[in-house]
Amino acid sequence: MHRSNGERFERSVSADPAGATAGGASDFLQLDMGDAPAGGRADWLARQLRRAIADGRLPVGSKLPATRVLAAELRVSRGVVTEAYRRLGEDGQLAGRGRGGTVVVAAPLPSVGEERPGKAPGAGRAAGVAFGAVPGADVFDALRAAPARIDLSPGVPDLAAFPRAAWLRAERAVLADLPAAGFGYGDPRGTPALRRAVANWLARYRGVRADPDEVLIVSGTAQALGLIAQVFSRDGIGAVAVEDPGSLGVRQHLAHWGVATPPVPVDEEGIRVEALRASGARAVLLTPAHQFPTGVVLGGGRRRELMGWAAEGGLIVEDDYDAEHRYDRAPVPALRSLLPEQVCYAGSVSKLLAPALRVGWLLAPAAYREAFVAAKRFADLGNAVLPQLVLARLMESGELERGLRLLRRRHRRRRDAMIAAIADRLPGATVHGAAAGLHLTVTFGAEAVPGADTELAAAALARGVKVHPLSWHAQRPYRPGLVLGYAARSPGEIAEGVAVIGEVLARRGGGARRR
Repeated sequence: MHRSNGERFERSVSADPAGATAGGASDFLQLDMGDAPAGGRADWLARQLRRAIADGRLPVGSKLPATRVLAAELRVSRGVVTEAYRRLGEDGQLAGRGRGGTVVVAAPLPSVGEERPGKAPGAGRAAGVAFGAVPGADVFDALRAAPARIDLSPGVPDLAAFPRAAWLRAERAVLADLPAAGFGYGDPRGTPALRRAVANWLARYRGVRADPDEVLIVSGTAQALGLIAQVFSRDGIGAVAVEDPGSLGVRQHLAHWGVATPPVPVDEEGIRVEALRASGARAVLLTPAHQFPTGVVLGGGRRRELMGWAAEGGLIVEDDYDAEHRYDRAPVPALRSLLPEQVCYAGSVSKLLAPALRVGWLLAPAAYREAFVAAKRFADLGNAVLPQLVLARLMESGELERGLRLLRRRHRRRRDAMIAAIADRLPGATVHGAAAGLHLTVTFGAEAVPGADTELAAAALARGVKVHPLSWHAQRPYRPGLVLGYAARSPGEIAEGVAVIGEVLARRGGGARRR
């Protein structure tokens, strides 16, 4: 919510400074500015509003006082109230409705205080389920369902930034133009419009030159991995080497289809190709533009080594999951642009728009293309047509590019807030992968994290902060650490979440301290 919105909605409510109490308090939510710390009034007010939304005192549809009215009652500058409203607007919890004022439009998972302030109900039980000794197939479902005040899970984009108005305009245009025949069964490869739009997008942003006929539309990267596992298995490829550390979710999807995932170590230049050769695997899955979770970029020397390995008959699966989000480095071309006949390239809009759309794409080497189309056909006859056509309009009209530019600026601010909070609250931590993406990884010395990093993550969840332990994503012993997403949270929430982690670490005898 922008400041101009705040000024518009205020005209609908008349301020009455005479009603302000001498103590800087308000009947609204029984707010008392005397409880706010000096220099942190906007932070305090934002927290009070957030808690009131979470516990139901401000249900969805509730109208907030005008900033001028509330500022007069609390005897603070109007900017304090405007800033607090703005932060909740960025979170997607408030929205300006012009003359209708500022309204609650979304509520997070509820959180209620108990003997330790900030602990969510059932958080201790949820922590036990999510952070067991060995993460099970449903571990991400359990973690998503766990109540938390602040979700710093990686892989979650800013869902509040979804372009609802642009999507609705595109949807109306699609429905106005779509003939009756368009509501029938479509091409299992995807609509020609979206395959063309994806080909154009990849050429502009990832350096990949592909004909639309080479593009297969899938239900996100998850389905792409399932199709890859099935097609490779039928070709006698029963193992796909993976980066270590590397995504636990990817390993789980491949394992579900009976594909082994031998680990290959990653260092500051990316995957170690000599170790890949030693593994004997015929195929490898990589995240070369922004390795998950360490954030390293596959170096030029390693790319040349990898090309040599591929020339000897190796196959590469390139998971290009968040390459469009970069801040402090030059763009890195996709491996597919260099090795079109050795790379299966997978991407999606999950990090560009929203995972709920379940739209992705797969570009396969010519030798495998028909096998992938057949696997997709018998999986579901193809993705739903209407969302494909809407997405194609957004991509071709420039709306998606405009949204990406806005997101980069917002994500940079949130990343900077997380780095600053880590420096302040986790001074013994090392930050990795800050130049791009939607998450940071922090590692600690073994002496700084008594016990496993899963125990640290469980303790943080019990305090209402959700993170991933780094050990989830490593098959071999690795330094303890956490994987922290920043895209979906405001700078204030990020600072609060990292502070909680620091307090938990200090209680456990680690090296964090409050400055």
